[in-house]
Amino acid sequence: MRLLHTSDWHLGQTLHNFDRSHEHQCFLDWLLDSIVAEQADALLISGDVFDTANPSAGAQKQLYRFLQQARARAPRLDIVLIAGNHDSPGRLEAPGPLLEAHGTVVIGHVMRNADGEIDMERMLVPLHDKHGAVAAWCVAIPFLRPGDLPRVAAADGEAPLDPYSHGIAKLYQQAYALAQARRLPGQAILAMGHCHMVDGQASLDSERRIVIGGTEALPATMFDASIAYVALGHLHLAQRVGQKEHIRYCGSPIPLSFAEVGYQHQVLRIDLADGVAREVTPLMVPRAVQLLRVPPQPAPLEEALAALASLAFDADLAPTAQPFIEVRVLLDAPEPGLRGRIEAALAGKPVRLAKIEPTRRQKTVAPETVAMTLDQLAQMQPDDIFRRLYLQRYGEEAPTDQQSAFAELVLAAGAESAP
Repeated sequence: MRLLHTSDWHLGQTLHNFDRSHEHQCFLDWLLDSIVAEQADALLISGDVFDTANPSAGAQKQLYRFLQQARARAPRLDIVLIAGNHDSPGRLEAPGPLLEAHGTVVIGHVMRNADGEIDMERMLVPLHDKHGAVAAWCVAIPFLRPGDLPRVAAADGEAPLDPYSHGIAKLYQQAYALAQARRLPGQAILAMGHCHMVDGQASLDSERRIVIGGTEALPATMFDASIAYVALGHLHLAQRVGQKEHIRYCGSPIPLSFAEVGYQHQVLRIDLADGVAREVTPLMVPRAVQLLRVPPQPAPLEEALAALASLAFDADLAPTAQPFIEVRVLLDAPEPGLRGRIEAALAGKPVRLAKIEPTRRQKTVAPETVAMTLDQLAQMQPDDIFRRLYLQRYGEEAPTDQQSAFAELVLAAGAESAP
């Protein structure tokens, strides 16, 4: 049996207000072709399908068109989709009955029965091989919130257990036990999750931290050793967990921030045989649009402008294919005309200026110019505070013209607030 594992599409995402639907569509078209070329039996989508809990109509249309086309081009394909922390569980599950008729199972949230017990059955999904026989059982668990979890009590005399991490571990154990009871010889057990594992490398520019009660990272030991493969979502860098080949983040399919320009975006292909994962192979996702950091490291303004002026691109690039640029400038002092000079250097080039990242040189400031008591602060005037902050940040006195401009702002603000 052959699986494809993907996650963290973030449909509807914008990059500094630039639309990215073209890039997402290029990925989805490539994924459709890959499903057919690889003769996949199942597609596992491990959460964060959308970028927000209230996605645009266009983003939703992209998802549902993809699911329809995937089923049309691979009629026996099983698709399992779980919600991530960016997704709205209810919104994802709303069209569930229609999607199930076309081979797609969506698990948005944990449900409980009339007795208050977690419904494990709905999170256990059978996966079929090319002959229609059940070849694997998938424990499909979405992003978990505290209210989703079973209670875990410490033994007498033991320290209290962390309710979040131990609750998640218990939920996976219960779901695994159900899968174990259902499996027949030769059938594999898989797990899906959207969480942050211990030692997982995060991209803080574009990943929303999952912090519940002070606990975030989960240990790989919460997955039973006999689980054939664990398909994880949330972290955008493709990586193994605990150096284990069968516990993987596949990562995002496109760079979701400039911090991810060096990532090798991929979908993972998993080949199962005799109930275990025999091989895990990355399928590299083509990058439809370049993200460029110019210069690669922050440089003085004149160097940065020279680097921008030397950029050369195909003049016939379509607007949707034009690269995004982050300009990285090292400054000694504020540069009021910074954007204008950068835009002039890029004039006529088929690029999109997405971000200007100014970095200030660090200067040593005497401690006595920084530390203040609350009483001292209360006695200071706004212009005094401005001068001290400028000195703290730049290591020199504020220029006279900037002090004058600040004073004008203070006077204007006072006039507006006057009765």
